[in-house]
Amino acid sequence: MNNLIHPTSIIDNKAEIGSGVAIGPYSVIGPDVVIGDRCELMSHVVLTGHTTMGTGNRIFPFTSIGQIPQDLKYHGEDSQVIIGDNNQIRENVTINAGTEGGGMVTRIGNHNLLMAYTHIAHDCILGNHIVLANCSTLAGHVEVDDQAIIGGLSAIQQFVRIGSLAMIGGMSGVTKDVPPFCLVAGGYRSGLSGLNLVGLKRKGYNLEQIGHLKEIYRILLQEKGNRAEQLTQAEAVLRVDDEVGRSMIEFVRTAKRGLTTHRRDS
Repeated sequence: MNNLIHPTSIIDNKAEIGSGVAIGPYSVIGPDVVIGDRCELMSHVVLTGHTTMGTGNRIFPFTSIGQIPQDLKYHGEDSQVIIGDNNQIRENVTINAGTEGGGMVTRIGNHNLLMAYTHIAHDCILGNHIVLANCSTLAGHVEVDDQAIIGGLSAIQQFVRIGSLAMIGGMSGVTKDVPPFCLVAGGYRSGLSGLNLVGLKRKGYNLEQIGHLKEIYRILLQEKGNRAEQLTQAEAVLRVDDEVGRSMIEFVRTAKRGLTTHRRDS
């Protein structure tokens, strides 16, 4: 399969380009870049640094991937950006390389949609089937688990983890870990507003599973109390085959940044 490379693009001879790749006008590809098969770079795309990209990715105009991190502790180490397969990376997205203090890699999985103007800072780890809406921003060392959705104009503080199938409302400022399957209402430092019921139903969870998860949510995230005691209570009601409830309990148990809990309106 032949490549379609526009004559105005600048591609270093050392770059590795797969088959069936399209590179549009005025794109710039650095010497340590690896592009997998069937990727499409539309125009004015910059791939630099030690950037490796899998197959079937679509990169829209004015995206910049692999630039050095915006971290004053960075001293030129050969850190990386690693991107999986079948991602859509829209206009003006920026993805920075990792740092020595964060494992040396910024990693993005498969089948993700990064909408226009989103920013992925150094050492972030993204799973699969994630949506970042327009102008959402991840600070350094943020982790986003599979199938999470982050609303537009939201900012996620460094070292925060977003659990799987969580949904962050637009214009949110998230400063603590968000457990899986939960909703965060929009606004700065706002809390949880319940479970992502629509997302759970779309993924095939039945009413009995969702009802049981609501009970675990109430114990761990809605009621005030001692965290260790709450975990004990949640484990007491956990069923043997309830992997959804178990994943929420384990997330709460291992949270390092503190937890976003249920919002209590005055």
